[in-house]
Amino acid sequence: MFGDVHGWVEASAQRTLTQLHDLVGGPGLAAAAVVPGLLAAVDQHAAAVRDILVLGVSSTGVVGAVVLAGYARGLLAQAREMGWRFGAPSGLVGWTQVDWLTARLVAVCELAQRGEISTAW
Repeated sequence: MFGDVHGWVEASAQRTLTQLHDLVGGPGLAAAAVVPGLLAAVDQHAAAVRDILVLGVSSTGVVGAVVLAGYARGLLAQAREMGWRFGAPSGLVGWTQVDWLTARLVAVCELAQRGEISTAW
C-alpha cells in the first residue's frame, strides 16, 4: 500500500517539475547558454537549493523529485501571496536581468534534470 502512495507522490512531483521545466526551466537553461552571467547565477542558486534540501531535510528520508517539487511549490505559493504573477521572460533580453525567484526556479529545474538530489524512500 505504501508503495502505491510513494508512486503517486513521485508521479505528482514529476508532473510539477515537468510543468515548471516547460514554463521556465527549458527557456531559462537555453538562455543561460548564451546570456552572460545567467549560467553562473543559476549555478549559485542550484548550489544553495542543493544545500537547503540535502542538509535541511535529508534526515526525513524523503529527498529527490518530491522535495524539489515541494520546494518549488512553496516558492510559487509565497510569490502568489505577495501578488507576484509568474512568467518566464520573453526573449534573451528579458533573461539578462532575471529576478531572484525566476533564477531559483530555473535552478530547481536544472537540479531535477541532472538528478543530483537522489531519492531515498
